[in-house]
Amino acid sequence: MVRILVVDDFDRWRHLVRLTLLVRPEWQVVAEASDGGDAVKKARDLQPDLVVLDIGLPTLNGIEAARQIRKVCPKSKIVFLSENRSLDIIEEALHAGAGGYVVKSDAALYLLPAVEAVLRGERFVSSSVTGSPLPTTGSRHEASFYPNDQTFLDYPTQFIGSALKIGNAAIVAATELHRTKLLPRLQVYGVDVGTSISQGRFMPLDADEALSTFMRDGRPDPALFMKGFGDLITAALRATNVERPRVAIFGECAHLLWERGNAEAAVQMEKLGNKLIRTYDIDILCGYCLRGVDDGMNHELFQRICAEHSAVHSGEDIPRAMQ
Repeated sequence: MVRILVVDDFDRWRHLVRLTLLVRPEWQVVAEASDGGDAVKKARDLQPDLVVLDIGLPTLNGIEAARQIRKVCPKSKIVFLSENRSLDIIEEALHAGAGGYVVKSDAALYLLPAVEAVLRGERFVSSSVTGSPLPTTGSRHEASFYPNDQTFLDYPTQFIGSALKIGNAAIVAATELHRTKLLPRLQVYGVDVGTSISQGRFMPLDADEALSTFMRDGRPDPALFMKGFGDLITAALRATNVERPRVAIFGECAHLLWERGNAEAAVQMEKLGNKLIRTYDIDILCGYCLRGVDDGMNHELFQRICAEHSAVHSGEDIPRAMQ
């Protein structure tokens, strides 16, 4: 278990960070702090494995807090999460003992990879400030496997919600049950769902209807798949007004194919997802909910699906679901 202290003076942002971090079941947010002085005290008392720290804090700024945390809690690793893009400030933050620096605007894309890298003893800085590519930059194609609806929707809520809140676009191709549950969760997360839909930045679609547009003879037709999703992505990108827009796509189409006994079609669709991320500025999250699937997913298929993704998120019960 990795014990984490989250420090930021904006309580809704701390909540967002907590939700982001808790997609990893082995990570535990043990405390939060809203100013630098309290952060030092809680780090001393709790000895967390990791501190996620803002710079612009009251009482004691984040860089000075990092210096003091290194003294009272020398084993703690530190990741700065700040909107400050000054290279001098970033250099000072790293010299203060941090292993990572993530710009808040990049949090949806880089916070998890940054934490993972720093926990491994590596250094991580958002490429938007370094101007150089990092191993985790570029489009993502990830999969999430969860045993029930409650935990299954946690990461998609953060994935879609973070994109919409910073002005990007999102496409959801999910079952009616999950769409019904996801939309109010996004509202609680701070997304104005109705406005996002009316702007054209958010497109909630039915997974079955999406499948019908490109499935032919039990297999996904590559040309129809690329054209269909390409048109949706292009329209979503045009609806944004940010400088370098991206589209976050959460889909359950491959899950439905597997659930209905068409595993090969599911794998082929994941391969087409990789073609999409090489073509457009997008990030894809594929959802697999194992609720009610009696036979589970065999290990070989699980490995084949995982191999088509850049990262895999799973609940603690998932290994037992692999038959």
